[in-house]
Amino acid sequence: MRLSAFCRLIMAGIAASAFVAVEPPPAHAQGLFDLLFGNAARQRAKPQAVVPVEKVSAPKYFDYRPAAFEAVDFSALADSAAAADTMPRPDIYAIDDVRRIQHMLAQVGDYAPRFEKAIGAAVAGYYADGGKLLWIGEAGPTDEARRVMSVFRSADEYGLAPADYVVNGPGSGAATRELVRFELAMSLHGVRYMLDAHNGRIDPNLLSGYHDFPGKGFGAGEALAALAASDNRAGDLIAAHPPQPQFGDLVAELARLRELTDDTISIAEGTLVKPGMEHAELPNIVAAIRRRGSIQLLQRHGETLTAYSRTPHYTEGLVSLVKDFQTEKGLVSDGIVGRNTIGKLVGVSPRVKMVRVRYAMERLRWHPRALGDRHVFINQPAYQARYIEGDDEKLKMRVIVGKRSNQTSFFHDEIERVEYNPYWGVPRSIIVNEMLPHLRADPSYLDAKGYEITDRRGRRVSSINVDWMSVGTTEIGYDVRQPPGPANALGELKIMFPNKHAIYMHDTPARQLFGQSRRAFSHGCIRLQHPRKMAAAVLGTTVGHIGAMIEEGHSSEHLKEKVPVYVAYFTAWPNRDGEIEYFADMYDRDAHLRKAMGIVAKARRG
Repeated sequence: MRLSAFCRLIMAGIAASAFVAVEPPPAHAQGLFDLLFGNAARQRAKPQAVVPVEKVSAPKYFDYRPAAFEAVDFSALADSAAAADTMPRPDIYAIDDVRRIQHMLAQVGDYAPRFEKAIGAAVAGYYADGGKLLWIGEAGPTDEARRVMSVFRSADEYGLAPADYVVNGPGSGAATRELVRFELAMSLHGVRYMLDAHNGRIDPNLLSGYHDFPGKGFGAGEALAALAASDNRAGDLIAAHPPQPQFGDLVAELARLRELTDDTISIAEGTLVKPGMEHAELPNIVAAIRRRGSIQLLQRHGETLTAYSRTPHYTEGLVSLVKDFQTEKGLVSDGIVGRNTIGKLVGVSPRVKMVRVRYAMERLRWHPRALGDRHVFINQPAYQARYIEGDDEKLKMRVIVGKRSNQTSFFHDEIERVEYNPYWGVPRSIIVNEMLPHLRADPSYLDAKGYEITDRRGRRVSSINVDWMSVGTTEIGYDVRQPPGPANALGELKIMFPNKHAIYMHDTPARQLFGQSRRAFSHGCIRLQHPRKMAAAVLGTTVGHIGAMIEEGHSSEHLKEKVPVYVAYFTAWPNRDGEIEYFADMYDRDAHLRKAMGIVAKARRG
């Protein structure tokens, strides 16, 4: 039987390979040897040690450590009094006379309260350097001191803890020592209150690697200087709270909640009701809709509600009622009463709501005091993004955020550009944690999926020509990207605000996921329900312009003026009408904040 020319060529190659050492072709090309035998033969010819793979770990939650505390050292006040004796002696003493003040302060004795180190140092230094008295006059505590003490007692109205600012007023006819200690205590607590109101009680960056906020640059020295220069210290302490209108909405909600009784409705745990079923919990479900549904919803289904007689039958009319309720609450409108729907039906008790409002107040203090006339606000627990101009919400849409194992960070930045038909540069964590196991089993894995691989010199290589067994965790040695196209993970466009977390907003081919109630599916980036609308908003252009740019191919467009973006985390937050909405603590960050606040409270009162 005669062999074809092609078969003879193969046989000749096999024979030659038995006697000649075949050198593998360069990494950027595939020769006949690769085509015939693949990468496995070269690996057998030149075995490599298998490098162990350790997954790239996600950021961690920390054991919170409060600011350093120490006994405040007021011993320098005695030295200041001695130095004041060398000053000229005036004929008439006044309470603001430097020498008299220094002699008064020298009677502080062994008063050394434990306080935040920075606050104690600022207050002790102020008085040692001849600072004027702020809280006592000829007749003892001033009226301004009494007003400030009232602010301390009402700290809870603004989400702070009154126990952190307790100052005992001196009794009638108090001795100088008692008055001096009152003066010092008021300054210590006044600075603490102003810092808490302005910056927050918690340093967010000490909570976890997911929190990333720049310092505000407002410290104890600045707070004390503001109090010393003020002619309305009580008013200035109140003004130190966030000035954003959302904070005012939260203050009003906290006051409202104090007047409420517990209005939760009990529905048995594990309840699942599907259309056509009978269920004993149906009367409680309908009662909950009566309480939680909007007036418009109740009016539309008034006939059904009037006719309902607390039976367990889940009729078509009740199914329609439930579907409309689900739509109103942003849930999947399927008529099935399960965990998500019950969560909206049962609601959150006033006590729990108050806690969430206080956490929202604290988190808002970590943000800039002005969010920006134009800005994008993404609230992760709400799975929602908003574009704001002035006081007007111009755009609102659903978003998909990071999975619990790939949590979206909590930070703010500025949007700089929009990229059309983008490449997706695959992060190192995804290459190591998800792709590398596939590549070790099948080196052609990335080639088959259409990814592009380049080495550190920028040269294109084939996935099958890389020895993935020797690729480690810390130094991959290759960059992987997915070219534009229908399957690209970023879809048609991405909206960039460059940050160290590699988080941005983008389109997605997985449009069906926006129909889910809980939308934590990404690796940390923000997938937008309407990316063209968001791109048009931040660029100040039209959706038609965005479509035209997409049609042109891969390109980018810079914003004329950067737009602030807040990738936020609030389990209580006002809607456009100022009504506070409540959301599940999807990443358990409320729990970590609660623990940190407890640690700070213990340190302050210990």
